Order: sequence, then structure tokens, then C-alpha cells
Amino acid sequence: MTAIFNPTGPAPAPVPTRSLLPTPAPAAPIGPVLDLPGTPAAALVPVTHAGRPVGAFVVAGGRVRYRRLADPDRLVAAAAGAFAVAALVTAVGVVAAARRRPPAIRTVTMGPGGWVSLRGAPLPPLRPDRRPWWARALRARRLVVDR
Repeated sequence: MTAIFNPTGPAPAPVPTRSLLPTPAPAAPIGPVLDLPGTPAAALVPVTHAGRPVGAFVVAGGRVRYRRLADPDRLVAAAAGAFAVAALVTAVGVVAAARRRPPAIRTVTMGPGGWVSLRGAPLPPLRPDRRPWWARALRARRLVVDR
């Protein structure tokens, strides 16, 4: 590693080699052994992380098994996340359904002899006519294409 020192700058502060304050001992992650009552002798050893119980070792019948505890905070966070995703999917579905236009006519089928049948289909709604009354009366059309 290469270091560049600035000889005109302030002197660096000395690095302490050892703290003068005593460091607290870390909390033991494994709690005391609890003897459980019952016919087969059993013992329970709780396990904590950051002061919260995360599980326990169960010693029974010559076997040691670890049983994890459900964390209520993670459970609530997972439920809230699932609810948020479900609400988002529902909202997108509702918006997509609202934007979809219904067809102007019903299903087009082939009639007898190859004719196109639109039987029972209502007429599509008319587009609003924005011409003045005199243009409608004279059936006048614009020379420029409307866009």
C-alpha cells in the first residue's frame, strides 16, 4: 500500500493502542438449562440473539433437537407485504378492466351461405356530430380530413 503524506498539513492524531475503559462482556447467547418435568427426563436450553429469544435446544431421550421460535415481527412484516402485493395486483386489475372498451358489436358469425351474421347485435353508438346546424341540414362535408 502506498501512502502520500502532506508535510505542510496538520500532524495526525495518535492512534490509541488500547482502550482505557473496560469493555462489557457480551451477553451469552445460550441461556441456563431448564429441567422439564415428565416421565422421560428432558431439558430445555433457550437461545437468544440481541436479547430476543430465537429458539431452544431440547434434550430428551438422548437426542438433542433445535426448535426455532416464530418471530412475531417477521410474521407481521410478511403478512403486511403479502397484503400490499395483493392490493397492488387488485388495483392494477381493476384499472385494466376499467380501461378496456367493450366491442362495438357482438360476435360476428357466419350465416347460411357464407353471409356474415350480426343477428341480435345492437347498433354501435353514433359519434357526436360537431358540425353546425346548417352543415348538417345541407349534408355538407369538410374538404380537409378530420383527425
